[in-house]
Amino acid sequence: MALASLNPGYSGPTRDKVENFNGAQLVYVHWEGHLNFCAGITLPLPPETPFGALASEILPSLYSADPKWRSDELETARWSLDGEDWAPDAGKTLGEQGVGHKSLIRFWTGAAA
Repeated sequence: MALASLNPGYSGPTRDKVENFNGAQLVYVHWEGHLNFCAGITLPLPPETPFGALASEILPSLYSADPKWRSDELETARWSLDGEDWAPDAGKTLGEQGVGHKSLIRFWTGAAA
């Protein structure tokens, strides 16, 4: 998404470069179809994070406040990475599966899958 400055010639610092996150990268995650979470959640995650840890530890800590959350539905969820269908491998890291700085992971569970 292009941005336009109200001040011609403005060239401020870019603060969300991957170099600014001490080995982590920003990853957006969105549980689609659940209005308690209307937008993606931004997570600073190292590329070495196993997808299995994201699914079994991180996502439940974020989404279990919703009464419709069921961790076991992640096994049959539909996933996308940066707008493309995706079949994540729990044993591989995010980096190994192409998740990069500012990637968007979306998932659908239950009837929304």
